[in-house]
Amino acid sequence: MDQKKVLSIVDHTLLGVDATWEDIKQILDDGIKYGCASACIPAAYVKEAAEYVDGKLPICTVIGFPNGYNTTAVKVFETKDAIANGAAEIDMVINIGAVKNKRFDAIEEEIRQIHEACGDKILKVIIETCLLTEEEKIAICEVVTKAGADYIKTSTGFSTGGATFEDVALMRKYVGKNVKIKAAGGISSFDDADKFMSLGADRLGTSRLVKILKNTDTGAGY
Repeated sequence: MDQKKVLSIVDHTLLGVDATWEDIKQILDDGIKYGCASACIPAAYVKEAAEYVDGKLPICTVIGFPNGYNTTAVKVFETKDAIANGAAEIDMVINIGAVKNKRFDAIEEEIRQIHEACGDKILKVIIETCLLTEEEKIAICEVVTKAGADYIKTSTGFSTGGATFEDVALMRKYVGKNVKIKAAGGISSFDDADKFMSLGADRLGTSRLVKILKNTDTGAGY
């Protein structure tokens, strides 16, 4: 397994509510050192982080996180603010209640508005698979595809479960060919990462893979 290739699609993530600036800086430093796809951090740190990395690492942040039940107007404002502060990638959470109410048109419209607010920046749509039925997951794959998002993402990592192999395989089957897949939540080994990639994941959200390298001699060559 090519660990560098794996890390190149990792959003090195720290979204804990108690994260300090020193914690965030460590994530940024590690993300740069190990060649990660981005650092995914709380919106409050985006401006400082973007200035700190000075173009060496894309900054990703989360919108409507972690519950997704903010109004669309709030999510759009959050998105515009994050991008103005230097975010290059936006991971938004859909309204799960709207899924349960089968308000798929409203979800599609919300994604469209946030996608428009993103401009040329990357938009990933978190659907929180652990809270959805298979039927709902399939329906949301169609909604995300129609709305034009860049990625569909499994999980926030803050609910009852994270990414599963079965969910990524299902997404690959039902999402449009122009939509990429991000698996996030509970990815704890390079073997897991390799399996997710083989099933169709284009991006991985985790902090554990970098930690594994830092705790072994494997990372010495980076």
